[in-house]
Amino acid sequence: MKHVVRLVLILCAGVAFDGAAVYSQTEPRHRELFPPQDLGLLEGPDRAAWQKPDQIMDALGIADGARVADIGAGAGWFTTRLARRVGPNGMVYAQDVQRQMLDAIRRRVTREGLANVQTVLGEGSSPNLPPRALDAVLVVDSYQEVNAPDRVTFLRNLATGLKPGGRIGIVNYKLGGGGPGPEASRRVPRASVESDAAAAGLKVKAAGNLPYQYLLVLGR
Repeated sequence: MKHVVRLVLILCAGVAFDGAAVYSQTEPRHRELFPPQDLGLLEGPDRAAWQKPDQIMDALGIADGARVADIGAGAGWFTTRLARRVGPNGMVYAQDVQRQMLDAIRRRVTREGLANVQTVLGEGSSPNLPPRALDAVLVVDSYQEVNAPDRVTFLRNLATGLKPGGRIGIVNYKLGGGGPGPEASRRVPRASVESDAAAAGLKVKAAGNLPYQYLLVLGR
């Protein structure tokens, strides 16, 4: 579903949450998706060093007992880290628009003995999250896979899953940051995300600088 690096926050096939909005199944699909057969590319031994998962989770205030979503979770690299952070009293919704990714995540969390992960099949710009239930939503390395005209709707739909005071974390590759990630033409500038957020009625609450990426923390 991505470029060279994709993963997770929140976010089973055909399952609808009570009270969740009903979304059209004819919405525009995502852009070029990361091929499931290349999942091994998401698991580089140096990823933790440059992805900085603890720094990202700290910025979003993810703590024991939290309910979070990993959007575009891929093979579950970030999902498992979120699951350990929130502990057995918390919950991680691992969302992806490709069933093969969700199958891989279910195998992974079973292998690692994690019982606090639920997989969710997304559709277009609709993440299908439980409404008003989440402390944080994380979108790592996958924002560019949403069609540009649908990104404001995508952010609005993510926001419907937040509790009061909840946060959305967007992690994307810098335009000239080098390193891993998609080709330059597929990277989304920070300013574009900020503009989309404003149009969706969200504010930038905090920002962070990672080795190859930027982090934006959004909220109402």
